[in-house]
Amino acid sequence: MKILHEFVPTRKFLKMAEETKDLADGWNITDSAAGIPAPSGTAVGCVLKVKYPDKVVIPIFILNYKGPVEVGALALAAEAVGLDGIAITMGDEPKYGDPLGPKYWKRSEEARDFLRREVKIKTLKLGCLLSPRPWRERYGVKEFGVKDIVERVKTGWDFAFFMRLTEETLPILEGVSKELKGMNIPLYTYFLIETPRNVEILKKIGWQPTTTLDKAVEFAERLEGLVDGIIATCAGDYQGDLELLRILQRIRKK
Repeated sequence: MKILHEFVPTRKFLKMAEETKDLADGWNITDSAAGIPAPSGTAVGCVLKVKYPDKVVIPIFILNYKGPVEVGALALAAEAVGLDGIAITMGDEPKYGDPLGPKYWKRSEEARDFLRREVKIKTLKLGCLLSPRPWRERYGVKEFGVKDIVERVKTGWDFAFFMRLTEETLPILEGVSKELKGMNIPLYTYFLIETPRNVEILKKIGWQPTTTLDKAVEFAERLEGLVDGIIATCAGDYQGDLELLRILQRIRKK
């Protein structure tokens, strides 16, 4: 099971990568999180892949910040450099300007198909984000079950990231894992850890943590055999990220 670090890039992203390169198998890179301008997830990913070619590098790819030309241009750059994939999602609304995603696509599947059919993406892996608690207004359902989630992946995604992992949603992850293994589709899960320093941040974004720092290894051990890797994050607590990555070395497969 690989350990990826959820990498939130700043102007000092090269220094941050150097600090975490020996503690993780790679990075899942955010893309202007919360709609606030930050170094591009794809651009940062391309730099890190060139500098650390043996690392897994998969940026988030937010459609709400990009028009079709930029969507295609960034995907082509990611393919040229050899990124391990991009995870496509509508994402948050931008802090400045209007969201672009709904102007061009109803769902991220349409952007995925645009990249393959019109832009002619050939080798770049395209992934989706899976949530057991979807946006009800967008999909018109109360809750996604295992079958609904798996059917979405089967529409043509190369890999998937599972969101909102908690004790309550673990059975859904288990069911999804069983199905995706049969289709040979890689599955990663976000591993969101609460620390004393990020409690207020978690309240603000409204996400339930997977577990706490002192129970992180115990919970992670239960994911062995279920997922190809975990995306470790302490959501806004970078020092917590470093501490989490260090303790997860006990289960990391090198």
